[in-house]
Amino acid sequence: MQQNILEKSRTLENVRTVRPVGNIVKEEGKVVLKLEMPGVTKENVELKIENDQLIVQGKRHTEEGDVRFVLRERPFGDYFQSFTLEDTVDRDQVEAAMEQGVLTVTLNLKESHKPRKIQING
Repeated sequence: MQQNILEKSRTLENVRTVRPVGNIVKEEGKVVLKLEMPGVTKENVELKIENDQLIVQGKRHTEEGDVRFVLRERPFGDYFQSFTLEDTVDRDQVEAAMEQGVLTVTLNLKESHKPRKIQING
């Protein structure tokens, strides 16, 4: 049975917020999470690990002034998403970058869970 490295979890905190869409890719020795948050800058994103939860929060502000929308499809407000981390993730080896509204979080696996080649003698 294959285990998932990240498991999405929904809480009451994200009922009135926008859940960013994204992808989770497992690569050799790491898991890469990419979340789309258009209009959000890195200064408006908070990324933290609490217990076994990776929590992503972001804020995008509405347009200022007296705006009359003809069509409003882009959501405004807070982004929230949380993921349950398995014990295979090294919580001290997490990297994050924000570029053009895409948050990329790289979660390295613990050395004991990384694939390794075994030499065959004889």
